[in-house]
Amino acid sequence: MGHWTGQHRHHHAHGDLAHVAAGLAHRFELPKSWRDHHDDHLVLTAFVTVNAAISMVLVSAVALATGEPFVFPSLGPTAFLLFYAARRPVASPRNTLVGHAIGVVCGYVALLVTGLQNAPADLTDVTWARAGAAAISLSLTAGVMVLLKSPHPPAGATTLIVSLGVLHTIPQLGIMMAGVCALVLQGVVVNRLAGVDFPLWKGSANDDKPEF
Repeated sequence: MGHWTGQHRHHHAHGDLAHVAAGLAHRFELPKSWRDHHDDHLVLTAFVTVNAAISMVLVSAVALATGEPFVFPSLGPTAFLLFYAARRPVASPRNTLVGHAIGVVCGYVALLVTGLQNAPADLTDVTWARAGAAAISLSLTAGVMVLLKSPHPPAGATTLIVSLGVLHTIPQLGIMMAGVCALVLQGVVVNRLAGVDFPLWKGSANDDKPEF
């Protein structure tokens, strides 16, 4: 039992090592000797590195083509989770989409409560009202994600992007969610093509159990 627990913790500390390596080997019909000569950790490193780059290139291309803010900071950690921990509940499409949606809504609610919905962002001269908006948005986001059993840590950054006024208009909030949707779609397609058993929505019945 202790040996299994140690293996389990080691696996969680190093992402979905075995699943990515095994999935790629099966998908591309690589011989067993391939896995014997390639460290799973290096395989996962390459997988995450390449797909993180592709993710940002794709959303950046959309941003350049439309002139809209499809690229924002919290997409980075979401992309990392989608490819590093693809089979875990925190990276599932459900948690990713619901988590970011909660962050966006709570961020905007915080702006309405503090009367800053039309105020421009100013990160160098933070007022008490802005500090209050940040506190309200993050606390609400954390609480609602736990309440709805949809934890997705990058959503904490999303809600601060909104409550700090970086992106705060209704059209901008819609664009943020469109960017998240595009990233999730890429996660589904890439992981499935790679042979990784990535959930199409929520995943297994154990998804609601805390991971940390």
